[in-house]
Amino acid sequence: MTDTIFAPATAAGRAAVAVVRLSGPMSGAAVRALAGATPKPRQAAVRTLRDAGGQGIDQALVLWFEGPASYTGEDCAEFHVHGGPAVVASLLEALAALGLRLAEPGEFTRRAFENGKLDLAQAEGVADLIEAETDAQRRQALDQLGGALGHAQARWRDRLIEALAMFEAAVDFPDEEVPADVAARARPALAELAGDLEQALVDVKRGERVREGFRIALVGAPNAGKSTILNALARREAAIVTATPGTTRDVIEAPMRLAGYKVLVADTAGLRDTHDEIEAEGVRRARRWAEEADLRVWIVDGAGEAPATVPALHPHDLCVINKADLGQGAETGHALVEARALNVEVHRVSAWKPADIAALEQVLEARVVEALAGAELPTATRLRHRELLGEALERVRRALDLDDDLELAAEDVRLASRALDRITGRIDPEEVLGRVFSSFCIGK
Repeated sequence: MTDTIFAPATAAGRAAVAVVRLSGPMSGAAVRALAGATPKPRQAAVRTLRDAGGQGIDQALVLWFEGPASYTGEDCAEFHVHGGPAVVASLLEALAALGLRLAEPGEFTRRAFENGKLDLAQAEGVADLIEAETDAQRRQALDQLGGALGHAQARWRDRLIEALAMFEAAVDFPDEEVPADVAARARPALAELAGDLEQALVDVKRGERVREGFRIALVGAPNAGKSTILNALARREAAIVTATPGTTRDVIEAPMRLAGYKVLVADTAGLRDTHDEIEAEGVRRARRWAEEADLRVWIVDGAGEAPATVPALHPHDLCVINKADLGQGAETGHALVEARALNVEVHRVSAWKPADIAALEQVLEARVVEALAGAELPTATRLRHRELLGEALERVRRALDLDDDLELAAEDVRLASRALDRITGRIDPEEVLGRVFSSFCIGK
């Protein structure tokens, strides 16, 4: 028999209301033991809760959800009590005394998945919705919770089944009245599917960045003004600013929101050759963070006379010539030449002028929107999705290349289907499920 579990569904601490959820076969008995009787399904009732000794716990709203018409598909209940820590603690103690077990992280949603109420991608959407900090994250998580990825996976799977049927007809019934070109008829469906999977893989990085944050690296030589610009963008003292070169020796990340998206802006160690072991490690980390960033912003000391240190830039990165109020030094001209050669857009600012920082923020917002916005939300949003889509695409491409060996082509189509099935959890090893649901909070 499945254990009956319970957990607070609201955050710890003092609040007006706290919600405690139950799920499992003993839920009804627990409600009757504490509240006297179960209310009508999905109708709130005011009841006085009492422990096994008859001691009053609280006057609460009680809701009863009879399975399978519940979140988990099992009998469920909710107690809406006053949010004082003592009230919640007394209720949890009373439930434990009845033989119920405290839920593990994500156990309610895992039961919903195991009982067919959600697929695995929808369950991940639940976790993302709980963690959403920005409107873009909320919309993307809600779309996934609504089954967008599962619907796409079902369409892709149907094409694979269609192609597999054609391959198997050609292999298993070569002497029957089967059209000679039956195997060739599978190619258009597989070619179209390959295109869809390629687009999904392009979109998945966008989905990951919406979830995790668009990464912007501020790079450049020491004392170019990277820390000052970071503090101005973050509107707080995120990094130490001094006149001493090499003050920043590690990557300092400042989360912020730009155009409704989560963004991580990083101040990095000044790029230069150094014999200082600590500073050299900081430069190494700066180069690595910048290489993995979605956008690099090269900060140049516009008043400097030494040639500007040029970081490893990508086309369409940004060059920001700082200290524009101090006059133009030789470093400015050198930076302009390098920026043109690298197809990098140039902006001049003074980090101490709010209007200049506001203009730079608008430029960054435009880059974030350009990278993350789209006509439709990404269907795939996680590394796990990307890996399985990549595996399916590789199998489909191999099947398209195996014109002369239909049995191997059929096997590749079959393996592509299995990879897609693992996205929504139709088939999935136990350790994958454990990893997915362990990231949830207790009570969800």
